Amino acid sequence: MPRLPHPALTRARLYLCCDSRSRQGDLTDFLDAVLAAGVDVIQLREKGLEAAHELELLEVFGAAVQRHGRLLAANDRADIAAVARTDVLHLGQRDLSPGAARGLVGPQTLIGRSTHDRDQFDAARADPEVDYACAGPVWATPTKPGRAATGLDLVRHAARTTEDSSRPWFAIGGIDLSTVDAVVEAGARRVVVVRALTGADDPAHAVRQLLDRLPPAVD
Repeated sequence: MPRLPHPALTRARLYLCCDSRSRQGDLTDFLDAVLAAGVDVIQLREKGLEAAHELELLEVFGAAVQRHGRLLAANDRADIAAVARTDVLHLGQRDLSPGAARGLVGPQTLIGRSTHDRDQFDAARADPEVDYACAGPVWATPTKPGRAATGLDLVRHAARTTEDSSRPWFAIGGIDLSTVDAVVEAGARRVVVVRALTGADDPAHAVRQLLDRLPPAVD
């Protein structure tokens, strides 16, 4: 049986993947700025972290989302999500299956799934343990080196096949102010971004600009 939609996830429009900001040294200030400006979901995504360090960072992220009433996502690892009690666990195609991950994180955690072609998207949509899917990368991006871009066809497929679905999906990959209009025109209502915010001179202003270009939230 499909899981009931989560209101905060259904209303979400802007999802940010962010590293530890160790180079900039401004993690807490950055998190507060983008969350206050309207980022709905924020994911700690930094490869190669030791588990203890990742958990320490998730405490910082978790305090920020609590201050702003947003959702926190762990990346790839169900064990980390279970220990940190994050709101969301996002899984790639080569991570644990959603069913196996559910056994570790329990029924309350939202599970997302990356998809890179129509078959993967349709499988995620059919999986009762998957609460949302990401479709992409729409454009090639250095955050996913070596992965071919899907183009807008996958976005159009996702929009066409989910018209009557209450489960949300996000377009992802190379999305910024120069490309967001194209994914919206192709049917996306929600997007995942990285450099559009992490590389912005004024991250809060960049959040507001992106939200102005996205369709209204779904109640």
